[in-house]
Amino acid sequence: MRAMLMYPHIDPVALQIGPLAVHWYGLTYLAAFGLFFFLGTRRLRHEPFASMTGSAAWTRKDVEDILFFGVLGVIVGGRLGYCLFYKPGYYLSNPLEIFMVWRGGMSFHGGLIGVIAAMAWFARARGRRFWQLMDFVAPCVPTGLAAGRVGNFINGELWGRFASPDLPWGMVFPQSGSMLSRHPSQVYQFLLEGLLLFVILWLYARKPRLERRVSAVFLMGYGVMRFVAEYFREPDDFLGLLALNMSMGQWLCVPMILAGIVLYATAPKQPRVTRA
Repeated sequence: MRAMLMYPHIDPVALQIGPLAVHWYGLTYLAAFGLFFFLGTRRLRHEPFASMTGSAAWTRKDVEDILFFGVLGVIVGGRLGYCLFYKPGYYLSNPLEIFMVWRGGMSFHGGLIGVIAAMAWFARARGRRFWQLMDFVAPCVPTGLAAGRVGNFINGELWGRFASPDLPWGMVFPQSGSMLSRHPSQVYQFLLEGLLLFVILWLYARKPRLERRVSAVFLMGYGVMRFVAEYFREPDDFLGLLALNMSMGQWLCVPMILAGIVLYATAPKQPRVTRA
C-alpha cells in the first residue's frame, strides 16, 4: 500500500510584523484583484473595445473603476450570500456577526450577485451597455477564482470527500478529523473553474462575439465545472447533502447554467454598433 500524501500544514500567516499579521488568504485576494487589472488592460485590445473611439472608448481608467466597484461587489455580496444561502437561521439570530468577516464565510454565488449589482450601477453611472460591460469583465474573473482556491488550500479548508487509498494524489487532511485519504478538491477547483475556464473564456472572447454570449459562456462554464467539482468536495457539515443528494453549491449552480443557456440563445443576432 502506497504512503499517502499529507496536508503540509502551511502557516496561514505569511508575514508577521509586530502585532500586524499578513495572511496568505489576504494575499490571494490581492493577487486576484491584481490579475483582474492586468487582464482588463489586455482586454482593451480585444474587439469591439479596441476600435471604439471618442466618448465610447474604453480606457485604463475604466478598468480601475470596474475593479473598484467589483471589489465592493465581491466583499458585500460574498458575505451576504454566505449568510443567506448557508446559515440564514444563525445569522438571523446573530445579525451583528454578519459584519465579522474576519471569522470567515464567503460565497462565490453571493459574490457573483454582488458583482452583477455593482456592474449594473457602474453601467448606469457611466452610460455603458450592461451586457457589453459584463462581456468585458467575464474573461478576467477565473484567474481570481484560481487564486482564491490557492487560499483555500493554504488554509487547509474545503477539503474533498474520501478517496480510494490507491489514488496517487489523494491527501490526508488531519484537520478534517480523519486520517483517511481525501480528494484535494481545492486543487480540482483551481484547475477547473480557475485555469481551464480562463483558457476557454480568454480564447473565446478574443474574437468579436454577439453581445451576451461571453457572459453566457462564463455562466455555463463555471456552473458546469463547479457542479462537477462538488462531487469531490466534502459538503458543509452543517448542511450535508440536500435534495437529490446534491450539495448547496450544486443547487446554486443550476440557475447559473440555465441563465447561461437562456443568455446564449437570446443573444441579439446582429452585433450592436457603438457610436462615438
